Amino acid sequence: MGPTYWWMLFGMALVTYIPRMIPLTILDGKKLPPFVTGILSNIPYAVLGALIFPAVFYVQEGNLLFGLIGAATAFLIAVSGFGLMTVVLGTIGVLAVYSLFM
Repeated sequence: MGPTYWWMLFGMALVTYIPRMIPLTILDGKKLPPFVTGILSNIPYAVLGALIFPAVFYVQEGNLLFGLIGAATAFLIAVSGFGLMTVVLGTIGVLAVYSLFM
């Protein structure tokens, strides 16, 4: 591992750290408006949807129903107001039971 490797590693660490540090230092102790807080609280669900949606069509070769059941389950649990981990674990549980009877 030459110096190029270490410079690249340092650069990636810096680029990752800066976007996380800036909001913490600038917004420290400030109250955000309810509108912004509402948007920020929905980001995990938006990211989860963006990650899951393409996989719905490619899960279990040729079995589109498996992916649709998983997507519907995740949507229903998320709309019910549960947390992100509950959505993921609930969907995994439903699909595990479905795969037993499939």
